[in-house]
Amino acid sequence: MSDPESVSRRFCPRCGDSMAPPTEPRPGEPRDPDAVLCDACYFQDFSLVDAPDRLEVSVCAGCGAVHRGNRWVDVGASDYTDIAVEETTAALGVHLEAEDVEWLVEPEQIDQNTIRMHALFTGVVRGTPVEEEVTLPVYVARQTCSRCGRIAGDFYAATVQVRATDRTPSKAELDRAVTIARDYVADRQSKNDRNAFITEIDRHDSGLDMKLSAHQMAGAIAHRITDQFGGDVTANETLITEDSDGNEVYRVTFLARLPQYTPGDIIGLRDKSGPVLVTSAHDRLKGTFIETGTRYEAERSEGTEPPARLLGTVADAVPTTVVTVEDEHAVQVLDPETYEAKTIPRPSSVTQDTQEVQVLKSRAGLHVIPPDATANRQGT
Repeated sequence: MSDPESVSRRFCPRCGDSMAPPTEPRPGEPRDPDAVLCDACYFQDFSLVDAPDRLEVSVCAGCGAVHRGNRWVDVGASDYTDIAVEETTAALGVHLEAEDVEWLVEPEQIDQNTIRMHALFTGVVRGTPVEEEVTLPVYVARQTCSRCGRIAGDFYAATVQVRATDRTPSKAELDRAVTIARDYVADRQSKNDRNAFITEIDRHDSGLDMKLSAHQMAGAIAHRITDQFGGDVTANETLITEDSDGNEVYRVTFLARLPQYTPGDIIGLRDKSGPVLVTSAHDRLKGTFIETGTRYEAERSEGTEPPARLLGTVADAVPTTVVTVEDEHAVQVLDPETYEAKTIPRPSSVTQDTQEVQVLKSRAGLHVIPPDATANRQGT
């Protein structure tokens, strides 16, 4: 009668040594053809790590993007060593039977374009600790990605123009417009839109021109600018060429025209109802009559441009002395230029104890500026 233990034993097909039967794979797992070998024969040809002889990485010299497959990818690496480590990690393969795998890598800079990666892998296979050293040369090829090539070629698909009605936009308005554009493009880039970029920003006497890489971006930026300051956006298309399929290609100019008046302006209405401190220029001009403190809102048909003239801004106001409060309607102050005593309408903010006020001198006379008006200043 046969020994049950001898029946369960198997023999290595390579060396003939007796060995335990291989562990059957779980349902759905592929059968390992090397499982029939004994440990000695198995490890004779075993390789823990599968590595190429060399690795070449294409890196954009402009932005640091890495070319993978058929596209450029922004990796956010600080230098080429970081890129080499990341690409090496992706290129090396570890044996499927290995467990508890750990590895250490030590980069060695050979020259400007070559980094030698020394890697030590450890793991456990068939209950046996194994380790393997791998040396992989990584060659960095400096190229120009599609985005940087388009930027270098001054490519743009659309322009955002920032102008204002009957005035030049202020430096603060233009600075904010540039910030809005850069923040929007940065947000698109953070969402892996590599076609999002600003080609050029040009400030000039009339305002601001920004060239952008896409129609949609330019339109969105123009509307964000008018959402901030008021005004409206118009678009104008210009045919520039046809593509390889015969489709017409247009450049679009988006004009963000800011309102004539801005918060902090003081205007004189043509109906002589009194000067108004502008507080809003969205849809309809809104403000406050500085002599009475009552609210003002332009007619819907007038929008942001009621019949008026600019008297000045709160930035033009200067301090002057209150001579006397004559009655509930009048106050006497010194003219800040001639130092003559002038009687002007008394705002509710001026009391018997007020000694100094801010006044604006215009062609319409002297106007006391409310103390809190500086909160509406926009800068110059």
